[in-house]
Amino acid sequence: MHLAIHNWMRAEPLEKTVARIASQGYDALEIQGAPDMYDTKEVRQLLKSKGLSCWGSVTLMMEKRNLLARDEAQRAASIQYVKDVITMVKELDGHMVSLVPGTVGKVEPDARPEEEWEWAVESVKECYDYAEKSGILIGIEPINRFETYFVNRGDQALALAKAVGPNCGVCLDVFHMNLEEANTYEAIKRAKDRLVGVHVADNNRMAPGMGTLDWPKIVSLLKEVGYDGALSVEFCPPLDRTPANPYPGSIDEHPEGLSPEQLKFLEDHGSSAFTEEFYSMLTQKSIDTLRPLI
Repeated sequence: MHLAIHNWMRAEPLEKTVARIASQGYDALEIQGAPDMYDTKEVRQLLKSKGLSCWGSVTLMMEKRNLLARDEAQRAASIQYVKDVITMVKELDGHMVSLVPGTVGKVEPDARPEEEWEWAVESVKECYDYAEKSGILIGIEPINRFETYFVNRGDQALALAKAVGPNCGVCLDVFHMNLEEANTYEAIKRAKDRLVGVHVADNNRMAPGMGTLDWPKIVSLLKEVGYDGALSVEFCPPLDRTPANPYPGSIDEHPEGLSPEQLKFLEDHGSSAFTEEFYSMLTQKSIDTLRPLI
């Protein structure tokens, strides 16, 4: 296993992100699913100059991005977005794309369960076929019920992956698993043959090591089931706006360079923009917790 980290959590130039994670000892970047933001030739050179690789990307399924939308044109546009993310990862010599099928923040269905399931299978299959030709893996990611009504548990992601194709995988997020799985460890065991990605944050979505999750046990089990990919750090703290805030100065009152997508994602997750000092502390805490375990 190796350590990667997402870059959607803080708006800053990619050069700054890459310099930080390289200095802290990360191995790879899981770049946000915003292909229009990046020149992949420049990003490849930037990563190479710092001794880093691109592990993959995560789809940012916001606004009208929805692979199981009732509207056919909306589904088609969402499929094209996922294909664009896959192309970006291929051009960055990446490995996988973690795919959330439905819109993040949408918690009410558009149609009957059987209709939405059919649309989801058809849409993900088109993305999967494109990924197969590109040499990129797809990992369907379950997220918690407060962010989507569709695919909250590993078993659901496995069912969708099996309906899509033999190489379609799942990407498990330990934070979401802590909310939705009856037993996180058993869910990991069931997913082992299709596990292509793992996202990590603690039970409070702070950095690993800042909550109650048993990271030695989790990492040991991942080794036991044969997972040898990245642990991708993806914290998203609900920043405290009260006098009880244990991290004074953690909120960036005047963020610069925050794209509308990033702002929407942070708002949907009950968070805000971090100060650089607080963010650097979280990235350092994550690697301090996880590096000795892998």
